Amino acid sequence: MSSKKQIAILGSTGSIGTQALDVVRAHPDEYQVYGLSAHRSLDLLVAQAREFMPAMVCIADVSLLERLREALHDLPIQCYAGDDAIVDMVTMPSVDMVLASMVGYAGLRPTLEAVRCGKTIALANKETLVVAGELITSLARQKHVALLPVDSEHSAIFQSLEGEDYGSIEKLLLTASGGPFRTFSSEQLQHVTAREALRHPNWQMGAKITIDSATMMNKGFEVIEACWLFGVAEEQIEVLVHPQSIIHSAVQFVDGSVKAQLALPDMRLPIQHAFSYPRRLSNDYPRLDLLSLKQGLTFFPPDTERFPCLQLAREALRQGGNMPCVVNAANEVAVSAFLKDQIAFLDIPKLIERAMKSACFVEHPDYECLVETDTETRTRITQYLCER
Repeated sequence: MSSKKQIAILGSTGSIGTQALDVVRAHPDEYQVYGLSAHRSLDLLVAQAREFMPAMVCIADVSLLERLREALHDLPIQCYAGDDAIVDMVTMPSVDMVLASMVGYAGLRPTLEAVRCGKTIALANKETLVVAGELITSLARQKHVALLPVDSEHSAIFQSLEGEDYGSIEKLLLTASGGPFRTFSSEQLQHVTAREALRHPNWQMGAKITIDSATMMNKGFEVIEACWLFGVAEEQIEVLVHPQSIIHSAVQFVDGSVKAQLALPDMRLPIQHAFSYPRRLSNDYPRLDLLSLKQGLTFFPPDTERFPCLQLAREALRQGGNMPCVVNAANEVAVSAFLKDQIAFLDIPKLIERAMKSACFVEHPDYECLVETDTETRTRITQYLCER
């Protein structure tokens, strides 16, 4: 049995997945890729499998299974397809850690099953805690499973809290870049395109999360995630727009002290921290030079009139129950429609608000209820879009 940490990477062909493989590549003595999964990016998945030689690979699109098997027929790698196969992969006895970096709601079920089997979770899929925060965190406590945050903001808070009593938290300072439209007027926002929204000023991310950053729904989801990860109330989280993305987030304690984590914008850092925790491993990534920050570090309050998605997410958190699930489902449908040029940028929050007003509220949803809520919300919003 290898002494290397055996990692299953969900969403290996996405932005987080590919950067996670950079971390593995940089530390071959520490980590072994046990399994890889992708949605439809067959060629990249094959290339990754050939380089990292996992025990198994899974592709969500079952129509691509035969092509996957043919491409890897000369290697001792097991090839599978479909959602059930991804769950089977993360629950294999040999897996030590699961990097949950699938996009959106699709990451919920495999993450839930991995927790149920006692696997350590490196959590990059914030929608998992947005949709099912109570289910995931209560099960993690029951199974003594560590949920190690990979989002740069939550990793910063996690690092700032090391050695601290969580009961001494006064508030969390959650930073946001402000996205590509931070300085746009309401009039300008009426005419922005998907191509413009995908040009994030600081981070290289997947399409969906980049649009969420532009609407600030991503920050709203991070508020929800932070509540579940760190056991704080919604009103204890302050969002600060910080265009330089150097302070990744901070914690203010009851004595007035503030601890923060600073670094250049590089997702490999929080990924590596989750992989190596509680140790820190060296690397050759670019270093932050404080003397080079000639323009200083600036902070602004978020404008929830121009970017109402942040406030909609906070309202869903305050309502609780299945309302965050409603918001997530409506947001995924709306973002997809925007990326296809079917709706305008400012239609995204309007569709989410419409979904919230028409939803059937359930105060204490179980997993089956959340699945039903997700399906019903998507169907209702999709039908509305078709009838417009």
